[in-house]
Amino acid sequence: MPQYLLQGSYTSDAWAAQVKDPKNRLDAVRPAFEALGGTIDHSWLCFGEFDLAVVASFPDNVSAAAISIAVAAGGAINLKTTPLLSIEDGIEATKRAGQAGYRPPGN
Repeated sequence: MPQYLLQGSYTSDAWAAQVKDPKNRLDAVRPAFEALGGTIDHSWLCFGEFDLAVVASFPDNVSAAAISIAVAAGGAINLKTTPLLSIEDGIEATKRAGQAGYRPPGN
């Protein structure tokens, strides 16, 4: 199943709610992932540009986009979703790129 990197930044209101009543939010959002055929494979809290990082699997891009839209619509997290390719798929993409015949402007 395709995997996706979801990186999120909590709003100040979301952090305030967590400080007031700390809990594992993954338990709360897992059913939404599962309703779209997805799983949360790995997750971390972090600091810096993003507050959390999640690697999730979904059956397709539409399902991954759906969870991203649902989370964004909730307003508590600014989310960035990146499709992930296996190394093997990346090598295959590189091979195909060499066969594409693309020429940059001016060439």
